[in-house]
Amino acid sequence: MPNQNSIPTAGNERLQQTTLWTALITPFSPDESIDFTTLTQLAKEQEAAGNGILLLGSTGEALALTITEQQEVIRHICALELSVPLMVGVGGFQLQQQIQWLDFLNDFPVDALLIPVPLYAKPGATSQLKWFNNLLDASHWPCMLYNVPSRTGVALDEQTLSSLANHPNAWAVKEASGSVEAFTRYRNAAPSLQFFCGDDGLLVDFVAAGACGLVSVAANAWPEATAHYVRQSLNLATPNFKTLWQQAGNSLFCAANPIPVKALMQYQGRLKNAGLRPPLYSEELQELTPVLNADTAIHQWMETCQNQ
Repeated sequence: MPNQNSIPTAGNERLQQTTLWTALITPFSPDESIDFTTLTQLAKEQEAAGNGILLLGSTGEALALTITEQQEVIRHICALELSVPLMVGVGGFQLQQQIQWLDFLNDFPVDALLIPVPLYAKPGATSQLKWFNNLLDASHWPCMLYNVPSRTGVALDEQTLSSLANHPNAWAVKEASGSVEAFTRYRNAAPSLQFFCGDDGLLVDFVAAGACGLVSVAANAWPEATAHYVRQSLNLATPNFKTLWQQAGNSLFCAANPIPVKALMQYQGRLKNAGLRPPLYSEELQELTPVLNADTAIHQWMETCQNQ
């Protein structure tokens, strides 16, 4: 049965008003420990831009952190008492560990959860349905279901999504298949849910297909510009910045995420150290030029927008 303490999504204005979620990076010191001072700075930059914050997603290298470190991130960010909503990732493929994680989160002012298709195991439709129902039943928060087959190895089943849409704790879908056609199929399967684009460069096309917002990697590097991009994408039928943001978004995936965005943020002076946790290594990024070109282009675009 659904958790009786679940929060009605319709009554959660913080969620209803948030069209951009930044999948926040986890900054590390040279010794690979979490740099909490920089984490505070980055979270406050997102707050200043009015962006919702997604903690401990794949961009935050959550599965490379110990459970103690994940808990420390939650404690630290929640202690800041930010004015923007917080969403927390629920990754992995061990159900009891994920339920224990939800139990831990009960003591914190979290607004929502992000729940991907289980990693590694490649569950089929029936297994996906049971997995998601178990977590939705255990949740005290509205949940965003996450389709990202490039990471999980299997796509969210459309019929499974249709069945899950009736669960009172199912709120939204982050669709990151990279395909407008797939997005449209998922939206048709669960029209009662809100759909968010999971690929920065595809937002314009996804909005045309019914997306209500973006879960973003780019907003780490460009908090205000990405917020403006989302507002403009939602307000304009035929925006003239589609190619610019496609190129910028693609540049942040010229190596495994979050390698490029961390390198860019170090170049910007917003990270002291662009270090990562294994299995990711910065040496994977052979050429920074595409990212730097994108940075220049986004800043020029934002200046043009502000002068209009």
